[in-house]
Amino acid sequence: MTTKRVIYQNSNSYETLNERQGTDQNLWFAFHGMGYLSRYFLKYFKAMDPLSNYIVAPQAPSKYYQGPDFKHVGASWLTREDTAAETQNVLNYIDAVFEAESLDLSKLILMGYSQGVSVVCRWMASRKIQPKMLVLHSGGIPVELTKADFDYLDPATPVYYIYGDKDQYITPEKLKDQKERGESLFDNRLCIRTFEGIHEVHTKMLNELAEKGRI
Repeated sequence: MTTKRVIYQNSNSYETLNERQGTDQNLWFAFHGMGYLSRYFLKYFKAMDPLSNYIVAPQAPSKYYQGPDFKHVGASWLTREDTAAETQNVLNYIDAVFEAESLDLSKLILMGYSQGVSVVCRWMASRKIQPKMLVLHSGGIPVELTKADFDYLDPATPVYYIYGDKDQYITPEKLKDQKERGESLFDNRLCIRTFEGIHEVHTKMLNELAEKGRI
């Protein structure tokens, strides 16, 4: 058996919330977790001030049916299958969305939730993106990334790692690993925030960070 590869053109959707406004607006580039569609992921941003926050949510390309009744559709960014090639496909897609939206780096908040954490970290590091703020929510930082991948990052750039104290996927061992990895990559930029809850998007904390982003 021989594995072969072809190159072909493809297209993929993405979602936005609110309208572009003035110079003090936060521009969120937000990456959903596994099982989401981007249009449903945007519900977690609807409580934010629409005049001060514009949200772009890329869509993971690999869609699949969920549950035994095949009624609901979810999506995944990457799996362990053909990861290197799929990662490049995903990064190229993100590049296209970023270019299409012409997002201003001085207003940019990068955010990843769950599986989206690994995606946003890889894209940011590989493209040397300098955002206003980085928000890593309840996910894992890729093991292959090193401190050198983020040496370009402004020392004043805040990096928030937020998670629920009852998150069923974050064991004490995983939490210790993520803290050590985050401190190694981001030094004193890293701020770890905990909320009461399970593996879920914490809208209140996102709203608080949106307010910090406007300062």
